[in-house]
Amino acid sequence: MPRIKNRTYSRHTGEALTLLGKLIRLGRDARGLTAEELAERTGISRGTLRRIENGDPKVEVGIMFEAATLVGVNLFDADNGRLSGKIARTDDKLALMPRAIHKPSRRGVKDEF
Repeated sequence: MPRIKNRTYSRHTGEALTLLGKLIRLGRDARGLTAEELAERTGISRGTLRRIENGDPKVEVGIMFEAATLVGVNLFDADNGRLSGKIARTDDKLALMPRAIHKPSRRGVKDEF
């Protein structure tokens, strides 16, 4: 599959990434951490942390979430203990869904008996 060179993101996605980046920056400042300290704790470079704080959509989501967690940003409006409950409820809902979605056949219904 060819790689997409220029990906576009919705305005909502851009705003959410910008907000997350700013919350991470605020959390870092509130904890008195330098950019170098947070980058080291997260296991990333200072440049990657700068990209996170600027809301760059090409940074891996796992790295963004780890940086957010380290500075105390609550993800999904939940405390850490409540996320596992939400995951379990979502698993229950997914178990009720069909395994695959099939498009209806273009052929008409054969009801000639």
